[in-house]
Amino acid sequence: MIFSVVLTVLLAFLLSWRIGFRLVPWLRALKMGQVINDIGPTWHKYKEGTPTMGGLMFIIGTVIAAATGYIVLGSIQDTYFSSLWSVEWKRLIINILCCLAFAAIGFDDDYHKIMNHQNMGLTAIQKIMLQILVSAAYLIAMRFWGDCSTVIWLPVFGDVEFGFLYYPLLMFSIIGIVNAVNLTDGVDGLAASTTMVTAVGFMVIASLLNNPGNLIFSAAVAGSLFGFLYWNYKPAKVFMGDTGSMFLGGAVVAMSFGSKREFLMLLSGILFVIEAFSDIIQVGYFKITHGKRIFKMAPIHHHFEMCGWSEEKIVFVFSLIALAGNLVSIYITMLS
Repeated sequence: MIFSVVLTVLLAFLLSWRIGFRLVPWLRALKMGQVINDIGPTWHKYKEGTPTMGGLMFIIGTVIAAATGYIVLGSIQDTYFSSLWSVEWKRLIINILCCLAFAAIGFDDDYHKIMNHQNMGLTAIQKIMLQILVSAAYLIAMRFWGDCSTVIWLPVFGDVEFGFLYYPLLMFSIIGIVNAVNLTDGVDGLAASTTMVTAVGFMVIASLLNNPGNLIFSAAVAGSLFGFLYWNYKPAKVFMGDTGSMFLGGAVVAMSFGSKREFLMLLSGILFVIEAFSDIIQVGYFKITHGKRIFKMAPIHHHFEMCGWSEEKIVFVFSLIALAGNLVSIYITMLS
């Protein structure tokens, strides 16, 4: 199994990194430049025109490396091959299709922004409706083909049967995490670094649960993001765009479902939850007080930018927060 995991990480890294040498010039030639939001930090204006949709690098890297890792693992473990090719293989396909479906929503959003030369793509209603459709399809597919039930494992309580409530509860959580990761993509390298930390955390959890399928998928995500960071770390040569950030949101969801620990998407993804709640709190407080703000700017990474933090410091500190959430998840998993 170790060989399969190492191969998956290396292949994902190399694919994501190497694709950039072709993709970035191609996106620049097509004038696929990012339009900076006028209500965002004014000092981000110098980034306008930086190629976007760079998330295609780690999307391709993740898909190819995960599929390769599964096939190699199956060929090595002959006794495991039949089950790998059934439940685990089906779950991989469902998870990848989920990530790609969310990426397609992001791609549509990016495309409209670029074509309209403004930072407005799909409307909020359009996004939510599409995300509801994808989430519903994912839950149904995982229920009937991915060997998932309406039972959710919770710390202290163990397995809890949620019945029909499982579907609206998990749909709300899935949409929330996907949009939270999307919100986190506001500083060079931030979404990629924090999601990479989360993917490594799920690799450890998959090892503890003896879940080789999710271990391979998480390894593919981690490796491809490491390769992408060469292009996205400050100063970013390319942005992942909503294409990439929504794929990553789907990946966080897929890794938690793959571990059969759906609850962990909120704990391992605690940094994303904080980012989302900072935005919700800011908007709510602004409306209630008719113009007052709690943070200097939301999501919260922009607040720290306005407090004088460098982008590198934000990425480092926020990655530590993501690491803390994943360490807690790992500890809870060890106790279960």
